[in-house]
Amino acid sequence: MTTTNSYQICNKLVLDTSYPGISFDAAGVCNLYHDFYHNVKPHWHSGSEGRHQLEATVDAIRNSGKGRDFDCIMGLSGGADSSYMLHVMVTEFGLRPLVFHVDGGWNSEIAVHNINGLIDRLGLDLYTEVINWEEMRDFQLAMFKSGVPHIDTPQDLAFIGVLYKFARKHGIKYILNGGNISTECVPRPLDIIYWGTDMMQIRDILARFGTVSMRTYPFSSVFYHKFYLRYLRGIKVFKPLNYMPYVKQQAMDTMQREYGWKPYPQKHFESRFTRFFEGYWLPTRFAFDMRRVDLSSLILTDQLSRDQALQELERPPYDPELIQQDFDYIATKLGISSETLRGYLEMPLKSYRDYRNQHRIFELGEWVLSRLAGTRRGGAF
Repeated sequence: MTTTNSYQICNKLVLDTSYPGISFDAAGVCNLYHDFYHNVKPHWHSGSEGRHQLEATVDAIRNSGKGRDFDCIMGLSGGADSSYMLHVMVTEFGLRPLVFHVDGGWNSEIAVHNINGLIDRLGLDLYTEVINWEEMRDFQLAMFKSGVPHIDTPQDLAFIGVLYKFARKHGIKYILNGGNISTECVPRPLDIIYWGTDMMQIRDILARFGTVSMRTYPFSSVFYHKFYLRYLRGIKVFKPLNYMPYVKQQAMDTMQREYGWKPYPQKHFESRFTRFFEGYWLPTRFAFDMRRVDLSSLILTDQLSRDQALQELERPPYDPELIQQDFDYIATKLGISSETLRGYLEMPLKSYRDYRNQHRIFELGEWVLSRLAGTRRGGAF
């Protein structure tokens, strides 16, 4: 594998030299393609073997929940993955989940519609945790001011923190997560989406740019939820979509038919902030189009052809008619002017390396966990 300073795009996927650290072999095939076939696909069992593992885990979940109101906990964002997971695990396997949603202040109308449709039709109760807006707002502004690309960290961290808070509070031993290899087998590059639970970095950024006391924010360090809760409290994370055939379009068709579920223009667009972040901010400020990652995952798992992905990339990542409207909306909701937000867009680029961080510790932890539990960085594993 060799790296190149000139532009190149993978001959098998749609990843190109905008992906930090990418390399190509003599045939023009990128290292992410080979990584999937060498390190992911051989350990991905979504057929009969996966079904056996899924049924065995479901039995363990049921046993752990005997005598309790809930036998597992599931977070619901209204996106395709979490919605389909909830549908299957309730209708096919009869689990009794505590369903929770984290409201960080950015829900789209489609997300609210999709969440309500599932909860009402399945006859479930929904527990919603509303994040203190002043703290969320200040945290997000601090991320903008820092100049780093991973400005969606506040939402991601809140979701993780609340999830484990609910599991521990209710004595639930199993957390079901919609992360999956089928649509997320290509990892998001660390230089763009840095570790969201690096509390050293978060504290550094908040110390420099934050203005309010974060008294109620649900922070969660990686050591707390990866080691303490998992190995000392016995709370397990299980990703059922990895053990069954999961074709995203078929799943969305099922949910539209059963629940009136509405699709989003792009993965993770259930949040208006994430839509702005991935669809506009990253391509404009960092010249990185997240669709290349998502579409390449679908190519690798035979859900999309490379030609279809290239056609999709010919369209702009963000509806041109919505750009100024959403730009003004984001600024207004954050309590700043559009000119101030424009200033953040045009300021010098920064990365996680410009702030205190625990990157080396995270690398070591990832290596250890990959051998203990077979996990890898990213939501799919």
